[in-house]
Amino acid sequence: MAKQKDNMNVVDLLLKLLSFESITPDDAGSLAYIESYLEGYEAIYINKEGVKNLFLTKKFSEGEHLCFAGHVDVVPAGSSWESNPFVPLIKEGRIYARGTQDMKSGVAAFVQVLKDTENFQGRLSVLLTSDEEGDAEFGTVIMLEHLKDIGLLPDYCIVAEPTCETEFGDAIKIGRRGSINGFLTIQGRQGHAAYPEKAINPVHQIAPLLDKIAGVNLDNGDDDFAPSQMVITDIRGGMEVTNVTPGELKIMFNVRNSTKTTQEEIKLHIAKIFEGLNYSLRLTQGSYPFVTKRDSKIVKKLSKSIEDITGCNTKLSTAGGTSDARFMGAFGIDVVEFGVINDTIHAPNESTTIKEVELLYWVFKDTVTHFSR
Repeated sequence: MAKQKDNMNVVDLLLKLLSFESITPDDAGSLAYIESYLEGYEAIYINKEGVKNLFLTKKFSEGEHLCFAGHVDVVPAGSSWESNPFVPLIKEGRIYARGTQDMKSGVAAFVQVLKDTENFQGRLSVLLTSDEEGDAEFGTVIMLEHLKDIGLLPDYCIVAEPTCETEFGDAIKIGRRGSINGFLTIQGRQGHAAYPEKAINPVHQIAPLLDKIAGVNLDNGDDDFAPSQMVITDIRGGMEVTNVTPGELKIMFNVRNSTKTTQEEIKLHIAKIFEGLNYSLRLTQGSYPFVTKRDSKIVKKLSKSIEDITGCNTKLSTAGGTSDARFMGAFGIDVVEFGVINDTIHAPNESTTIKEVELLYWVFKDTVTHFSR
C-alpha cells in the first residue's frame, strides 16, 4: 500500500511541476515550490543575471554526501502541439507537456525520494538551476563554486537527464564528450571566372582536401568514448554570381572530443592538411570531456538498483550532447546521469509514461536506501 501511495505522490508532483511555465531562464516559481515541498531541508539560493539556482541539503549523520541534480527550465514549446504544453494531459498512460522527459520527470522522482527518506548515512542534497537549456553561464557552475567555498561539494551526484534509449533502464551516462567549434578562413584572390589563371580560387584549393577533414576521426576512441570526429557544419564563399570567383572561403566545423583529442591536436591536424595555404583558424571550447570510472561507487550502486528494479543490464554510455554533468566532472565529483527514455525531448507533444516515472522513483529510492551499505 505504501508503494502505491508513493507512486501516486511522484506522479502528482510531476503534474504540478509541469504546470509551471518555466521557459529558460525563468523558473516561474517552481524552485520556491520545491523548497516548500522538501520541508526540513536547508535552502541556499544563488541568483545572478535573472537565473535562479537552489541547493537543498540535509545532514542525517556523518558520512558521504550524495546529491541529485537537474534543471527546472524548459525550451519554448513551439508549434504543432495537440494540447496546451503547460497543462499536462494524461492519455493512455502517457503524460503530455513540455518538460516531461527533459527533465521534470527526473526532478519529480528524486525530490519525492528525498521527501520520503527518513534515514541516510551521510548527507543528501538537491541542486537545481533555471538555466540549463540556455547559456548555462550563471547556472549550476556558480552554485558549485559557492559550495566549494563553503565546503559542501558533493562526493557523488546523479543528474536525472533522460538517458534511456529504447527501454527504460537500458543506459546511464558515465561521462560526456567535449565540444570544440572550429572557424576556418582560407584566403584567395577574387577574380573573373573567364580568367581563372589570374585568380586564386580557395574553393578549388580546398576541394581535394575536404576528404581529409570532413568526417575524419582524430583519434581511435576507447572503452568509454567513440572517436573524436571532425563534422563540417557550414561552407560558404563567393557572391552568389556565376562570373566572379571568391576571394575567401569560410568553413565551420564541430568536434565532439574525447579525452584523447584537444584543441592542440586539431590545430596540428589542420596545419598538416593545409600546409602551403593562406588560412586562419579559430577554435572555441564549449565544454570539456569527462568520465566517471566504471568502478566508482555511484556507477555500481545505480547500475545495481536499475537491474534490481527493472531487470535491465544497463549500458554505460558517454554518447549525446552536453549537460550540466560536465560541471560536476570539472569539480572532481563522481557523476552519472539517469532518467526516462529520450525520444521526444524539445519536440512538439513531448511526453513520457506514468510507468517510467514510477520506475525512476523506485530506482532512485533503491539507490538511496542501499548507498551506504
